[in-house]
Amino acid sequence: MSARPQTEDGARPARRRLSVDRRREELIAAALELFSRRDAEDVSIDDVAASAGASRALVYHYFGGKQELYVAALRSAADGLQDRLQRQERGGGSLEVARGLSRYFDFVEEHAAGFAALLRGGPGTRTGEIGEIVDGVRQRMFRLVLSEMGIAEPGPVLRTTLRSWIACVETAGLDWLDNRDMKRTDLEGLLMAQMVALLQVAATHDLQVKQLLEASPTGR
Repeated sequence: MSARPQTEDGARPARRRLSVDRRREELIAAALELFSRRDAEDVSIDDVAASAGASRALVYHYFGGKQELYVAALRSAADGLQDRLQRQERGGGSLEVARGLSRYFDFVEEHAAGFAALLRGGPGTRTGEIGEIVDGVRQRMFRLVLSEMGIAEPGPVLRTTLRSWIACVETAGLDWLDNRDMKRTDLEGLLMAQMVALLQVAATHDLQVKQLLEASPTGR
């Protein structure tokens, strides 16, 4: 077993004493960073422990195993993102949808590892509890948009259109994190324009969407 590192005067540095919650947060942050860059199957408990500067036993103490850690890490990211998607009660329509999108990208920018870990990987790998966590974020975004549009029951065309747009938002967020070659405000504007374009196409197939656009200044 290797000796603990020493300071220049030969004394061993004091071990940091962290609260249970703080230590757990550090382990989750380390896990999210690793899961954002590598498939979960390629990340070990030892990797997480080394990244967090903790012991393997401590990771098992808090989470029981890698699956439990993976679920806890993704749930932490999902909770943070869903908090950003809370309706702000400042009105409605496209302006509030744009504000919600901006809050979404606040999270993308401030918690890049969590966002990437949450959404990377194909749908086929997101089943069971993991799938429920990811779908919960998508449902929150979907409900936010519907609420701001004043729609209680979307028809199949509107539902499909909005879910397709949400998939565009997720893909754009991941691409932006990878490349950072576009201003965030420009990306948000592009996504809002894409929503309008999708709705305009959908309006040619569905009366509900047509009436929605006719009632909205953005759609005229």
